[in-house]
Amino acid sequence: MAKSPNGRQSRLRLREALAGYTFMTPVVLILGLFMLLPILYAIFLSFHKVNLLGSVSYKFAGTANFERMLDDARLWIALRNTAKYALIVVPCQTLLALVLAAILNMKIKFRNFFRVAYYLPTVTSSAVLVLIFMWIYNSNGLLNHLLELAGMPTYNWLGDPAVALTGIMLMNIWSTAPLYMVIYLAAMQDIPESQYEAAAIDGANAWTKFWRITVPQLKPVTFYVVVMGIIGTFQLFDQSYIFSAGSGGPNNATLTMVLLIYQYAFKNLDMGYASALAFVLAVVIMLITVVQRLIFKEEKLN
Repeated sequence: MAKSPNGRQSRLRLREALAGYTFMTPVVLILGLFMLLPILYAIFLSFHKVNLLGSVSYKFAGTANFERMLDDARLWIALRNTAKYALIVVPCQTLLALVLAAILNMKIKFRNFFRVAYYLPTVTSSAVLVLIFMWIYNSNGLLNHLLELAGMPTYNWLGDPAVALTGIMLMNIWSTAPLYMVIYLAAMQDIPESQYEAAAIDGANAWTKFWRITVPQLKPVTFYVVVMGIIGTFQLFDQSYIFSAGSGGPNNATLTMVLLIYQYAFKNLDMGYASALAFVLAVVIMLITVVQRLIFKEEKLN
């Protein structure tokens, strides 16, 4: 008896599906082991009081870890510092990246050299960048030396709570903008040249072309850049840790959410409360991303 075409097609689709899932299995296992399980374990810890001294034990605490946040003064300082950092760094690095990309997209001399030179801060180690800027901001560092040469008074840039966080902001804007510059530059090269030619025929100048053609075409890319920028700023840790030697000083001026989580988890060994803070931070980042989706509305990259 001849086999029906429908049965043969069903078996073929089944074999294709099994082959696809077989290739996916290693990735699914790795993601589950190193991403999904830690997330679930962190959520589990956030509802428990964890004892790490001696034998590890867990005591269910309900929502006590979350209620404790209301009276944690350092948490609100960290939130304020992180929000201030994000509100200043993200717009500045996005605007700087867009301007640099627009300049390097022009037909200028030594364009490839400038592209490489501007990108160098991105490939430099974050810890090395922090050490360089600490030398620049030091009381006997480059910045104060230049001020002395100009006959101006020097300043304690690292020890003043009013400017300590600003120093980290300037360093991050300078080091992260080139990464987003490359993303903008790649997107600009995909904009059809015919649109600019049509605008030129209508009498549009360079600024009109940029504002009316380039910026709207880059809207999905801008959404991506802003989202990644906010996630990166809310995850600020290593720069603040090195600047303040892990304390978040001076006077909690450089204390961020991730640094606070680190202090509770590995200095105070309060894993339950640290996990609750990490859970809240993840929720805040997701809410901000949702709000941005509503603002941009065309976030999908085609």
